[in-house]
Amino acid sequence: MVRSAVWFIVAGLTIMGGSAVSAQSVVQVGTLSCRLAPTVGLVIGSRQRMTCQFVNATTGRRESYRGTMGRLGLDVGISAGGALVWGVRARSANLAPRALAGTYGGASGDLALGVGLGANVLVGGSQRSVVLQPLSVEGSVGVNLALGIASLRLE
Repeated sequence: MVRSAVWFIVAGLTIMGGSAVSAQSVVQVGTLSCRLAPTVGLVIGSRQRMTCQFVNATTGRRESYRGTMGRLGLDVGISAGGALVWGVRARSANLAPRALAGTYGGASGDLALGVGLGANVLVGGSQRSVVLQPLSVEGSVGVNLALGIASLRLE
């Protein structure tokens, strides 16, 4: 039952991300890998700090970012941190330096009983021209259930 719920969440978020990508002409420009700090869910929301590195698929250029992810919705439990990897899509393959900096919004879902899974599909960045689509589901450790609307601020 729990595994079915996890896969339903991940499939739904992936479909939502796919529809956001197909709604506009975008190309894969790289990957954004993030390490998440520990967090405690506050029933109706949470905030989680992270450090991220973007690797441009065309130039190989690397950029470091610091971020904060917030969630509004059901969020109950404790997470010891984890990792996220997003595919970065944009309207142009020629991203300007620091183009990922900005605010993102979208859907989010996580489930952890020991080792957990989750996914976040987000749109934002420079002039809302960047889509962050999960390449792999979130890996986390803890006891946590979170579903809702996510925001991400990258600096």
